[in-house]
Amino acid sequence: MRLVINRSQSAVKGMLGGHKGMQFTLSCQLQLTNEELQLAQQYKLMEYALTWRNFQGNQVPGDTIDSLMQGTSQTVSDVKALLKNEDVIKDAVDELPILFAVCRTFGGSEVIDYPRQQ
Repeated sequence: MRLVINRSQSAVKGMLGGHKGMQFTLSCQLQLTNEELQLAQQYKLMEYALTWRNFQGNQVPGDTIDSLMQGTSQTVSDVKALLKNEDVIKDAVDELPILFAVCRTFGGSEVIDYPRQQ
């Protein structure tokens, strides 16, 4: 699995061409191995919500495995917001190896020796 992140910036110009600041764009694309893609399809995880957003006071899914594979892009006016959004996506993708590991265990058994080693 690989997460490809691209950051870019562009100047914001006013109606008369004056400089109005900068805007920053974060683009992300998730690349799965063939085996991971097969697991996601087999267990119908393509619409699995990785991030959440607020819409009219309700929490709704944001990015999914499928949308990140297609590639997402967002533009913000603040570098801090860009970094925060980037961290949210990274943290969400960090959970996928565990999800895929659980999917690999179906149809088998797991043996845990105690005391457990962390």
